[in-house]
Amino acid sequence: MKFYIGTTTLVFAALLCMAIADKRYLLYDCNPGEGFNLRRDVYMRIANMVKNLREQKECKGDDWVLVLPPWGRIGYHWKERDMEQSKIPWSKFFDIPSLAKHVPVIEYDDYVEEIGDAKVDEIWYLQRYEEGWSSGNWEDKMHERPCIDQPVYESEGNSDKIRGWFWGYEETYANKFKCVSVQGSSKIFFGPLCGANTTAQSIMLDRGENILHDMFGGKDYWDCRRSMRFSKELVEEANEFRKKHFGSNDEADKTVMPEDWTEHKCTEGDALGGPYIAAHLRRKDFLYARKDQVPDLEKVAKVLKEKMQEYKVNKVFIASDGTKEEMAQLKTLLPEMVMYKPTKEKKKAFKMGGVAIIDQIICSHARYFTGTKESTFSFRIQEEREIMCFSKDMTFNRICSDQEPKDCEQPTKWKIVWNSDSEIWQ
Repeated sequence: MKFYIGTTTLVFAALLCMAIADKRYLLYDCNPGEGFNLRRDVYMRIANMVKNLREQKECKGDDWVLVLPPWGRIGYHWKERDMEQSKIPWSKFFDIPSLAKHVPVIEYDDYVEEIGDAKVDEIWYLQRYEEGWSSGNWEDKMHERPCIDQPVYESEGNSDKIRGWFWGYEETYANKFKCVSVQGSSKIFFGPLCGANTTAQSIMLDRGENILHDMFGGKDYWDCRRSMRFSKELVEEANEFRKKHFGSNDEADKTVMPEDWTEHKCTEGDALGGPYIAAHLRRKDFLYARKDQVPDLEKVAKVLKEKMQEYKVNKVFIASDGTKEEMAQLKTLLPEMVMYKPTKEKKKAFKMGGVAIIDQIICSHARYFTGTKESTFSFRIQEEREIMCFSKDMTFNRICSDQEPKDCEQPTKWKIVWNSDSEIWQ
């Protein structure tokens, strides 16, 4: 029996094969010690790298896709060591279709299914320059170098497979590994990734926190940040808490945003916020690492009572990593305080990252917010409020410690960029 295939079918098949061949995947990971909110910032650096790779002339024809690294193994911040706190997909915390409006993304499990194997072609382990920054003038540069530290990857016996930590997926392996000293922003990767140094279909950049933003605070930064909408499950939980404890909702608070973030734009001061104020109080390691910047609980209670009077509200929401004893003491000093305390079932369902996000959503919708200096948790809340167009005076605040002057330095007021990279600072 003979089969005849028409010309149109052959052309379509050829184009399909070319499309598959041209698809390339960028994976990344961070130092295990990096916290949840810093990792969100690293995502933005890598996502904008992929966006720019897709626009580079030397990368023409390469359909770059960002593979989202499963969440877990966040040492200090996520104390639970069981498998329930690893292999967590991004969809647990974020709205994937929203992310994809900025850059093509895919969950790790879907990546494995798509390529048909749990592997990465190449790992580039990003490290510092051993000689340090000694030239006197900053320059963006990268070179393949001998490994300075011993990476957590090794060859498997006599095979060519390289094993290591791949987000808890023991079956995953790599074909090739090298250490790369890097200093600078993601733009220095364009040439090497676009054929100058590799034609691999999949490349993993480990220690992605070593890559800097091309334009911190520019339009691409804010577009990527706006695309990071939270999962509907977490938003619904936070909204229900706001409604129950504060009588807060988006319509009354003037924080309604369109479903599609690309259609959203507002002006500073458009948002009113719910009838409560909110504070993020970072404690634990900050009590000794930044002890001169952390106010005592008596000072916190005093300032928050003053702010409740100023904004004519009678409730304050507290997000904190403080101990039970510290929060009990604060409750005595500040009876009006409310905290989000999920049931065991909800805590298990939302994971530790989800509980943190719910805290951030509630804080971001408050009439007034005050945070902790140099805390990425507070910074993420300030970004959310900037996106919703709260007044900067109601957003970029912190409580001074007793060791600081009364007019201590307040957080930098970042201005959202809607249309261009002009006027980034204010």
